[in-house]
Amino acid sequence: MDYQEEMKRLRDTLNAHGYRYYVLDDPQISDYEYDHMLRRLEDLEREHPEEITPDSPTQRVGGPILTQFQEVKHPVPLESLQDVFDGGEVEEFLTHIRETFPDAEYSVEPKVDGLSVALEYRDGVFVRGATRGDGRIGEDVTENLRTIRSIPMTLPEKLPRLIVRGEVYMARSVFEELNRQREIEGKPLMANPRNAAAGSLRQLDPKIAARRRLDIAVFNLQLAEGRTFSTHTETIDYLASQQFKTISYRRLRAGEEIMEEIRRLNDTRMERPFDMDGAVIKLNSLSEREVLGSTAKCPRWAIAYKYPPEQKETVLRDIVVQVGRTGVLTPKAELEPVRLAGTTVTFATLHNQDYITQKDIRIGDTVVVQKAGEIIPEIVSVVPGKRPAGAQPYYLPHTCPVCGAPVERDEDGAALRCTGAECPAQRLRHLTHFASRNAMDIDGLGPAVMNQLIESGLVKTPADLYDLTPADLKPLERMGDKSAANAVAAIYQSKENDLWRLIFALGIRQVGEKAAKTLAAHFGTMDALRSATEEELTAIDDVGAVTAGYILRWMENPQSRDLLERLRAAGVNMTCREEQTDRRFAGMTFVLTGALEKFTREEAGEMIERRGGKAASSVSKKTTYVVAGANAGSKLRKAQELGVPVLTEDEFLALLDAPEEDKTV
Repeated sequence: MDYQEEMKRLRDTLNAHGYRYYVLDDPQISDYEYDHMLRRLEDLEREHPEEITPDSPTQRVGGPILTQFQEVKHPVPLESLQDVFDGGEVEEFLTHIRETFPDAEYSVEPKVDGLSVALEYRDGVFVRGATRGDGRIGEDVTENLRTIRSIPMTLPEKLPRLIVRGEVYMARSVFEELNRQREIEGKPLMANPRNAAAGSLRQLDPKIAARRRLDIAVFNLQLAEGRTFSTHTETIDYLASQQFKTISYRRLRAGEEIMEEIRRLNDTRMERPFDMDGAVIKLNSLSEREVLGSTAKCPRWAIAYKYPPEQKETVLRDIVVQVGRTGVLTPKAELEPVRLAGTTVTFATLHNQDYITQKDIRIGDTVVVQKAGEIIPEIVSVVPGKRPAGAQPYYLPHTCPVCGAPVERDEDGAALRCTGAECPAQRLRHLTHFASRNAMDIDGLGPAVMNQLIESGLVKTPADLYDLTPADLKPLERMGDKSAANAVAAIYQSKENDLWRLIFALGIRQVGEKAAKTLAAHFGTMDALRSATEEELTAIDDVGAVTAGYILRWMENPQSRDLLERLRAAGVNMTCREEQTDRRFAGMTFVLTGALEKFTREEAGEMIERRGGKAASSVSKKTTYVVAGANAGSKLRKAQELGVPVLTEDEFLALLDAPEEDKTV
């Protein structure tokens, strides 16, 4: 078999298995077998790039980073639906249609809570995808849509032109996993799956969208050249035959049947992988739709029945406080079990102290509970007149319930946070951050391995990492002799890191990489930093009063002192070793934008800092130079508006190589 035949066979096989896995949810081979074939196809495509086709599964990993989204005019408008909220409004809609079509048939479908898009195919090949926008003009998000595995890149039937409409969503399981990872990394949590899906689809870097594992439910045929259909449900069946992941439907006539289906969809909504906020009732006949037409805003032949959040009364038994992986104390209400939106609810979030105080929630109260975003139960209100005698106002503790360390309010006053450097509740996050690339840079100790180390009892604090041996690591999943030896070698090598890496790795609030480098260069040793006063700290650039307070409190905590002493005993360097090349950029601020060819932005930033300058992230009147690479965007435009000098990459290199006293190009 020649390479062209093998590549075609691999593409066809992988696409067929991808369809069974992502659309039919019926995998026929193991992930290992799939990945092995994909690797072989990638190797062949590297050797023969001229043979890469649009439908190759390798093209779903995400293309180059975009600078902006282009506008797309929809050939067929993506109309919005009129919302209704009760059975009376549904009957009014049906009565209006019966006046013209007494025997009308309808399709009743779940309303997916996601982001509406249009997918366009030419001769059976996916060529463009766009967001709904205002219904007439959307944004081109083709590269991000290519990363959605359930969207076919080619179709069995090669119609000249086909446009379909679907709802992009993030499955609840993916959303929960994403938020767990963001919590470990100390990033803000996503509000709900819909917002997460919308934000992911509008990422300028398609590789980020690919990691978000979005999905789609196709619910309408917008345009089909070379094909005719008589009913909406016929089009849905056709799209399913073309390997689209389509919405489910039921064909009904009577108003009573339709309301029963609306109720059934509501009762079973938690059985679906996506969030749904209602049911859609559509006239099935396409010719009848044409007769009824549309208003300026909505079609007259369809409505969306919106489900109100289901609310129930129950009794608040107790309030328990959990400590999250970022140290935030989160109060949870323990409830008398109550059935809500298809599941039994025994706990509800109370968010923070302000939320409890504002609603005056007390243990023993009868409360009204609902599911926020259909996922997280929350207390809506206290039922007046049902409070037991003697119920007292509730206040969160002043010390961490897990480790006993003091807690402090965030600067915005909303959350309380544990300050313990060795708090068990924050263990995974602390350790993962400590070993991360921009901190101590310990290769081979990602979150999965670190979690195994914690669960096995081998590691409790960062200092424990330096006691590990290859024999400790070898029994862990996916950790053989070589991997274990490499990981231990990386741990040993990290002892020699410069002081700034250790400062950043400690996870002191508001002390990022730049502040860590500034602190290391200014104080020189960890001992000097530990004994620094507030006045000495606030006198440094990049360290304000709030950050200084965080540093002082961290250094004063007994857990922090113990950790530093154990790290010192393990041989971790606590001295600034990184010398500046010169001071040519002293007092100068650079902003890097666009894609640089000769080095990464991080490398360029280090070059600037080693010469006494500062690498900033935003352009202002105080910016000395903007270094602009390929596809520079808003920062370049702002520099031009403010009159800030702009350097090409070559001009920046010339500035680096110029004599120290020469600061101009």
